[in-house]
Amino acid sequence: MREVDLTVFAAELANGAFVIDVREPDEYQAGRVRGAHPAPLSTLGAVVSALPGDQRVYVICASGNRSGRAAEHIEALGADAVSVAGGTAAWARAGHFLDCGAAAEAA
Repeated sequence: MREVDLTVFAAELANGAFVIDVREPDEYQAGRVRGAHPAPLSTLGAVVSALPGDQRVYVICASGNRSGRAAEHIEALGADAVSVAGGTAAWARAGHFLDCGAAAEAA
């Protein structure tokens, strides 16, 4: 599994990186990286075709386990995907802001 650390992810996010959050809807609404598109792991197969084919997809979950599996799946389909090390929990612990509430657009 390929993954990026939070420093790289923060820089890429500031430059408009495409991010999907593979946690379940209640987790996503409780706190997510700004701009992350909801794509629950349980329904990932349904959204893979909507992912951008011309840029890297950053995949995040709570701790990095689900995002690692999802990134591997996406890569196996020929897209460029990486897991964000430590997930949303590490992002928050590092002092980064989390959006909460109603979901954004799905991937």
